[in-house]
Amino acid sequence: MPRKTTVAAHQHPYWHDQLGDVPDISEIPPETVDVLIIGSGYTGLNAAIETARGGRSTLIIDAANPGFGCSTRNGGHISTSVKPSLAKLTAKFGERKAHAIRGEGRAALEWLGGFVSSENLDCDFRRSGRYHAAHTPRHYEALVRDAETVRKQEGIESFAVPHSEQRTELGSDVYFGGVVFTEYCSVHPAKLHRELLRIALDAGAEVVGDCAALSIEKAGTGFKVATRKGVVSARDVVVATNGYTAGLVPWIQRRVIPIGSYIIATEELPEALIDELFPTNRIACDTCKVIYYYRPSPDRRRIVFGGRVSARETDTQASTPRLYDSMCRIFPQLEGCAISHSWSGIVAYTFDELAHTGVHDGVHYALGYCGSGVSMAGYLGMRAGQKVLGLKEGATAFDDLPNPTRPFYTGSPWFLPGAVAYYRWIDDMQCRRAAKAV
Repeated sequence: MPRKTTVAAHQHPYWHDQLGDVPDISEIPPETVDVLIIGSGYTGLNAAIETARGGRSTLIIDAANPGFGCSTRNGGHISTSVKPSLAKLTAKFGERKAHAIRGEGRAALEWLGGFVSSENLDCDFRRSGRYHAAHTPRHYEALVRDAETVRKQEGIESFAVPHSEQRTELGSDVYFGGVVFTEYCSVHPAKLHRELLRIALDAGAEVVGDCAALSIEKAGTGFKVATRKGVVSARDVVVATNGYTAGLVPWIQRRVIPIGSYIIATEELPEALIDELFPTNRIACDTCKVIYYYRPSPDRRRIVFGGRVSARETDTQASTPRLYDSMCRIFPQLEGCAISHSWSGIVAYTFDELAHTGVHDGVHYALGYCGSGVSMAGYLGMRAGQKVLGLKEGATAFDDLPNPTRPFYTGSPWFLPGAVAYYRWIDDMQCRRAAKAV
């Protein structure tokens, strides 16, 4: 029976409340630029920083206000960003290429940390570590085994936490232990976006919101892009729309799967309760196929809890009680607390669970971060900007990968509800069996 909770007071991201005034941006796009970037999230802004600092006149346009999308709506968790294991990638691409692909995930994390430090960004970036919790004993054994393999083969440090010691890391008894990945990080996602926007503007890039791109046509050695606010001629075009990719470039749209993710934030909680739930201030997630991810807010006053709440997309009125119920199942101590904020965002998966970047018909693109894009989105955006400038440093291990789609898929994931329902059923069955075995 779902627990009772009031509807969240605010139907917008908690992160937005900590931002100041929006910087001044342009109302109308210029008629001609060197580089036109479509999408103003982490990817687009970092591409723009590179090209603007490289001396190219640069314009960023967005169908909504800059920062509307998932770059300011995510949970602020930062991992090494590459989902397929080294073994799976080796079987598909060979050992050398597999190491290169996995290495890009670690490079992205280290790049973001270095960029935050060198640019002195005010975004609550911390190397907090992540607690990956096992929802069954079998998953704990697999987690420990896989973490040891990754440590030996890739140098990613971690340590196991058995169930008997779990309270040293997480104030919950529903899991069967877990693994701490010490290098993973946390950030205030909206502050990070705002800082990137500031840097892009300072570098000379122009930004125009409410300016959806309607079509892209080749014109001589460049392109003409029709937008809601006029036509722009550009030498180079970068598509950086990730989960908000529409039909502008059908070839790209057929290769990304938009998936909604839903998040709530609690009211301010007692300091002692936060200390009990998150004694080491780590971000956390679990081993379920339909995962939950959660953390304390950067000021350690609230819990920010997210996940997939239903097979089909829904709204925050429906997602709030479902997330609240799951949160209280994991943390019974939160029973009765109020929810202050509820929101959602759209991430983009791919059919091979890899990010993709490259050039199609002369148009640059970087997207498909599979729910782990806080570092990878910015990293591949930066590399895309370097590619536009013709710099050899722009090359990545993702550049020459096949970018698969499926027959009859045009960008609307009709298969998603069935897949989510199936995986949720698997998770529920595994949890029930584990509970009975205790």
